[in-house]
This record gives sequence, C-alpha cells and structure tokens, in this order.
Amino acid sequence: MTPRVLISDEAIAVVNQLKERFGELMFHQSGGCCDGSQPMCFEKGDFKIGESDVCLGTIENTEFWMSKDQQEYWQYTQLTIDVVSGRGSSFSLEIPMGLRFITKSRLFTDEERANLTPLTYLS
Repeated sequence: MTPRVLISDEAIAVVNQLKERFGELMFHQSGGCCDGSQPMCFEKGDFKIGESDVCLGTIENTEFWMSKDQQEYWQYTQLTIDVVSGRGSSFSLEIPMGLRFITKSRLFTDEERANLTPLTYLS
C-alpha cells in the first residue's frame, strides 16, 4: 500500500520532543487559515475533528487529518511533513520552539494511485 502522508527524519525528532512534553498528538492540515495551508500539531483531542474531516493516515503513530474538500484537491499527491526554522503564525505546538511544520508534496505515479492506503472517516 502507498501511504498518503510521510514524515521527514527532522520532523520525527520534533514530534518525539513534543510527545515527551504533551503526550499523544494529532495533526490537522489547515485549509488556509492562519499560516496559509500549514500542518498543525495539537495535543490529541485539542482540535475537534468533524464530519467534514478525513484521516489520511498516521505518521509517528500520530493521526493526520484534513478537510474532505482539501483532500479532494490534494488526492493526487503524496504529502511529506517536514520542519523548518522560523515562527509560523498558527497555534501548532512546535511554534514556541522557533520551528514550524511544512507540507511538501509530489504527484503519485499511476501505480501508486492504484495502491493508496484507504482514508478513514469519523464514525
């Protein structure tokens, strides 16, 4: 199966630091609020997932959610969550560390698209 979302080694290190401090986490890819369309990291349950959201998969045992509308727009791309220096303007947990998560993307090949991991919807 082809994962819809991946995470860089640098971002894994930040996620692990955040887990040590906050416990279980979750990601939600914002749809244009605050810092454009930035992946935001929250303590699990601090961002309320609704029927308009879909889980693309897990990265570092952390669910990655985005709105269904945005997922339809990004459905042909594999996302990689990375981290860069600099303060974003969101409420994401890494911001006080002087870092911010970013999303990089690339188009799936036809073969990859035929083997995508299934999406998960709020039940």
